[in-house]
Amino acid sequence: MRHGKGLRKLSRDISHRRALLRNMATSFFKYERFETTVPKAKELRPVVEKLVTLAKNDTLAARRQAYSYLLDKAVVHKLFADIGPRSATRNGGYTRIVRTRVRPGDAAEMAIIELVDKAAAKGASAEAPAKKAAPKKAAAKKPAAKKAPAKKKAAAE
Repeated sequence: MRHGKGLRKLSRDISHRRALLRNMATSFFKYERFETTVPKAKELRPVVEKLVTLAKNDTLAARRQAYSYLLDKAVVHKLFADIGPRSATRNGGYTRIVRTRVRPGDAAEMAIIELVDKAAAKGASAEAPAKKAAPKKAAAKKPAAKKAPAKKKAAAE
């Protein structure tokens, strides 16, 4: 049977692959987005999502599990203090992978992996004023159109 054989080897042995994913996860939580190849981003996503789910429950045991995987204490603190509470209302799907370009040297397909809530917060603040302003303009035009015929009727009488 081939159970549990579904991961990408990334042309590395197990210890090198684990070290790569630990370094990438630490950098991901430090900067909250970065560019890498598509296969590496797809391998990083489950690791990051499990750590964010762990950070939603801020207990000593959860912090110790995060310390055992991540390489920097400041990053673990940021994960539990900032990223975990921001993702508290979300039930998974904390990351987004966006394909960006083809790297010129080896034609590897590149992608940006980022936190969804950080990008959504930027987009929502830019769209919210536009949505509120549009109904005000439409409401102002409708009464003005109704008042104009009423004035003509009064002048005609």
